[in-house]
Amino acid sequence: MSFDTTLADRRPLPLRQRPSAALAAVAARLLATRSPHRITRVLTAVRTGARPATADEALAARDAVVRISRRCATDSGCLPRSLATVLLCRLRGTWPTWCTGVRTQPFSAHAWVVAGGQPVGEPRSAGTYTPVVTVPPAGEEPAVGDVPPAGER
Repeated sequence: MSFDTTLADRRPLPLRQRPSAALAAVAARLLATRSPHRITRVLTAVRTGARPATADEALAARDAVVRISRRCATDSGCLPRSLATVLLCRLRGTWPTWCTGVRTQPFSAHAWVVAGGQPVGEPRSAGTYTPVVTVPPAGEEPAVGDVPPAGER
């Protein structure tokens, strides 16, 4: 059973959308091998000049990377999926909030994207994660607790 219905949706991506989605997925795969500090620094630099993404824009980007990349479409692909989503949004001129966090019962780490104040494409069964690192749109630095955990709706 898949993590989320959108992860199971593997219809081919339209030809015109493939290059940018593939570029974002490859860049995300490389970035995911770096330390959390390095990832945060890179994302903070590349978000510059982008406007905040709407939930629909972020969901469209997430759908595109899931459809183009098998790694992003797996249950364990939350880090490359979330990175590819924000990078594809940036290629399109927008930036959602990128988040990583943890929960303790049972212990688990997760990475996700927030736009419009809500987690994008996250199922309710994902549980409640406490954000540890967030990279919001430039100029929208959240106070502690402003980003809702992935499981809240």
